Amino acid sequence: MIDKPGEECGVMGIFNGDSVVRNLAMGLYALQHRGQESAGIAVTDGEKVRVSKSMGLVANLANSGKLDSIAENGFAAIGHVRYSSTGSRTLANAQPMLVSCKWGFLAVAQNGNITNAQELRAEMEANGHIFQSTSDSEILLHEISRTKADNLPNAIRIAVQKFKGSFCLLFLTVDTMYVVRDGFGYRPLCFGKKNNAWALASESCAFDLLGVDYVRDIQPGEFLTLSKNGIQSEQLIKRNRRAFCIFEFIYFARPDSKIFEQSADKVRRKMGKKLAEESPVDADIVIPCPDSSTTAALGYSQASGIRFEIGLLRNHYVGRTFIDPSQDIREQKVKLKFNTISGVLKDKKVCLVDDSIVRGTTLKSLCKMLRNAGAKEVHVRIASPPIMFPCNFGMDFPNPGELVANTLALDEVKKMLGVDSLAYLSVEGTRECTGAPNDFCGACFDGIYPEE
Repeated sequence: MIDKPGEECGVMGIFNGDSVVRNLAMGLYALQHRGQESAGIAVTDGEKVRVSKSMGLVANLANSGKLDSIAENGFAAIGHVRYSSTGSRTLANAQPMLVSCKWGFLAVAQNGNITNAQELRAEMEANGHIFQSTSDSEILLHEISRTKADNLPNAIRIAVQKFKGSFCLLFLTVDTMYVVRDGFGYRPLCFGKKNNAWALASESCAFDLLGVDYVRDIQPGEFLTLSKNGIQSEQLIKRNRRAFCIFEFIYFARPDSKIFEQSADKVRRKMGKKLAEESPVDADIVIPCPDSSTTAALGYSQASGIRFEIGLLRNHYVGRTFIDPSQDIREQKVKLKFNTISGVLKDKKVCLVDDSIVRGTTLKSLCKMLRNAGAKEVHVRIASPPIMFPCNFGMDFPNPGELVANTLALDEVKKMLGVDSLAYLSVEGTRECTGAPNDFCGACFDGIYPEE
């Protein structure tokens, strides 16, 4: 996305299912918004674990023919879509990662960001460890292999206790799947069932595609074992609080997903309504910045009574667009991805609802486009608080100097955007909309990190 934070990854697993490779690939399509750099699937037939990966979208992997070679007789699989907030964009960093260790084949798929990974890597390299990637998942595999445990489950138990930060981990061996979520529960991970098959996914939208019934969330700190003998669960990691990522509700999760045991659509709509309550505006129409802000804009419209319209259209076939050093090229890419509907905007006082502002460069171009399309006034309402601090737990926020709210006062941001008014949803209002204000991490807004 242009000028939006990137989420680290999406993971999915199926155990004891039919056509597991095909179904897992279908589920990864639903999670594609969580990562577009690479995709991969690891599958077991009871004797061997095989993996297939490719750069780019899930479609690249599905259309490559590579999945056919690993699909036969598979009964369990894990999959991954990647966005790198750490580690370079190479096939070596694509997941799942597969190794052979003293306990046999072991594959892992991870969503999150282990904050002390580089410290552990430096220690391992000093002791002679050799790495093939820059991914913290490989560090995790090394940590498991060097434990003094007498079996793999105990090795996983010991290794994950050393890690700080966020992680949802799916491990696959020839006959068992292990699942671990960090003690704070930063990233979402849900658990579902269809007939005799069990499924796990970063978001429940992957279940809907396959007819899987949502059962519950994997709890923060939970260690789950799935095997032919059944399911075993234990509380492995204990923390004194929960710290769910509030940005999952604001921007990352698909609105049709259930995450953190709540509907993303309902929470996002509440944020729009709360924004209308806190920051009303004299406008003729409310329009969203497509597509991530549509639900919040609907909430704003419903609470304010101002008519909802589609004033901006997004081209879904452009692909990922990165910030360029040239302002002319940047504006050209914004126009390539967005266009105005002048008949809706002409001579109107427009309230544009967006989910967040990071650098503000894209929003500035969009506001200019609204003016050029004939909007009489442009008022911007942001359905989240100002982003003031970087995230260390799996979101690719830029450094503080690139965050517009960190470097400019509200009036200066308003002037930079060239709009008639600007207002953000308050931190308190944002937390209130979740229904569990104390269970969420909002460090990117208030600088209060759950751990160092």
